[in-house]
Amino acid sequence: MSLSSRRRGLAALILAAVLAAGCGGTELDTSKVQDQLKAYIENLEKTKVSAVDCPSGVEVKAGNTLECSVSLSNGKKGTVTVKILNSSADTAVTDLRFNK
Repeated sequence: MSLSSRRRGLAALILAAVLAAGCGGTELDTSKVQDQLKAYIENLEKTKVSAVDCPSGVEVKAGNTLECSVSLSNGKKGTVTVKILNSSADTAVTDLRFNK
């Protein structure tokens, strides 16, 4: 199985039900998203993540997406795209790319 296929499969399984909205609001809890992405990417890439930065103010609405920037401790930088699946703020990684 290619690394790209593995990433897509794991992303859907790991993050689909893990990321959640903040209590009582309609905005995605960006802090939780960043924490979960950090753990997910560290597990996938087998290296430490030095930073994950996601935009705030993203409405919890099925189909909305957000792009987060990622920096690894080895100097690699990339972008991860997260899609909101439903009004419960279940999410999935739809793309993970690192600059070459």
